[in-house]
Amino acid sequence: MERRRWLNPGQPQTLVIATFLLYINAAFAVLELLRVGRVINLSAIGLVYYAITIAGGVLGGYGIANERRWGYVLALVTAFAPFALAFYILGNPFAAPILTLIFEIALVALLLHTQSREYQKIWFK
Repeated sequence: MERRRWLNPGQPQTLVIATFLLYINAAFAVLELLRVGRVINLSAIGLVYYAITIAGGVLGGYGIANERRWGYVLALVTAFAPFALAFYILGNPFAAPILTLIFEIALVALLLHTQSREYQKIWFK
């Protein structure tokens, strides 16, 4: 029987850190959603953002930890979503606060790093 895990330390460090960042982004999105309080007052774009960030972060990180190709693809979609939504809403994909922007760019860079791409091509199912 195959063992399921939330983190796989046997993977390259780029994928392990990317998995951490996906989980951390999802946790911060949950905290932000709780801080905002009323889901009813959020716009449709806001709901899409939180759904992608929370569900995509948790499921993408879990998929990467268990070496699933769908997890890697979902993590990429989750990593690029803030840029796409910022471009759609504001016309500038880099309109986020600087600290947020640094973490978003770091997540994309970790997932697209040569070591991550080669590992997922060889080992992911």
